[in-house]
Amino acid sequence: MLNWEDYHKEETTPASSAVLSMPTTPEQSAEEPAVASAAAPTPKLESVASSTDPMAKAIEAVEHIDIAAGLEELEMGAARVSVDEKAMINCRADLNQLVPFKYDWAWQKYIDGCANHWMPQEVNMTADVATWKNPEGLTDDERRIVMRNLGYFSTADSLVANNLVLAIYRLITNPECRQYILRQAFEEAIHTHAYQYCIESLGMDEAEVFNMYREVPSVAKKAAWSLSHTHELSDPNFNTGTPETDQTLLRNLIGFYAVTEGIFFYCGFTQILSMGRRNKMMGVAEQFQYILRDESMHLNFGIDVINQIKLENPQLWTPEFQQEAIQMILEGTQLEIEYARDTMPRGVLGMNAAMMEEYLHFIANRRLSQLGLPEQYAGAQNPFPWMSEIMDLRKEKNFFETRVIEYQTGGALTWD
Repeated sequence: MLNWEDYHKEETTPASSAVLSMPTTPEQSAEEPAVASAAAPTPKLESVASSTDPMAKAIEAVEHIDIAAGLEELEMGAARVSVDEKAMINCRADLNQLVPFKYDWAWQKYIDGCANHWMPQEVNMTADVATWKNPEGLTDDERRIVMRNLGYFSTADSLVANNLVLAIYRLITNPECRQYILRQAFEEAIHTHAYQYCIESLGMDEAEVFNMYREVPSVAKKAAWSLSHTHELSDPNFNTGTPETDQTLLRNLIGFYAVTEGIFFYCGFTQILSMGRRNKMMGVAEQFQYILRDESMHLNFGIDVINQIKLENPQLWTPEFQQEAIQMILEGTQLEIEYARDTMPRGVLGMNAAMMEEYLHFIANRRLSQLGLPEQYAGAQNPFPWMSEIMDLRKEKNFFETRVIEYQTGGALTWD
């Protein structure tokens, strides 16, 4: 097995030894054993190329590599990127140059996201399993809420991740924003993992839960709406650069961040977190709390990106497009209200569908206001003020208190 001492040991033979030590003919070996072989001239490169020796071929390939061929899009010899050259979309500056930052808020969100790292297996699900298996552990309405939310979210975060990786990352042309998008994509994978972990731990019918977006109308409608507003960008031939395509990207971002992550998640989060506040399904609630923490940052990042695009491209934010954005928010709100009615046919966990409708009107007004659009639900109030406290990153000082983590350091790794 190699160790680092062997790996870093000084080479005693020059790189060209593969060429100098090529086999000699029997006559050469007999007449001039060692000295003549060492004094023999180095074979020409052509003879090396014709050799079957992989090492010789590697040497030739490296010597003749054409660096310009791999950097055609970057313009060899171009000046270094300045801050003013950076833009959120349609930027031709070198995307591989992370600094200097233009959007410090994007880099800070990346740093904050990394600081909030967690994994599903860190959450103890023992009490949840006992509660779920106990016929009297939860009411039928409470079980319905757990099933519906795991069914919706297990698919929703996969749809979100696909949109991020296949569309948004390619079309946002700012490296510090891309850095956060990479972090967000990883967090979406963690969220999908968390739902699967809950489903598996509780012994649910996985086929039933993971197929709700095809079989339960209130879940299917939300998934269909999200797909209808994001599928265009998944076409690898789609590119921005015209007013029409730039507006298509902006439409995607509004549907993706302001509606799917900014409205569709809030009924389910409120229900599960309310259950945790009543000391029921604490493991599931804890994971939803971590997920909500991530999603709040995703939402704020997305709103900042949308507003920055508006600022840099005011010609896109036409009165007609603004009205379209308002309509998207209203449609999303109505879909989430229908989901609330489906998941709460009766009062449960200190809430009901009417209270949730009021809350969703309040949330929709917030989204509209964040986008610089007029509120549509006059006088809407927040009936669940404790949700604002949970989402406030600064207030929950004991967020990681229940987690026990054993980190693996580089010194503990083996390389065999």
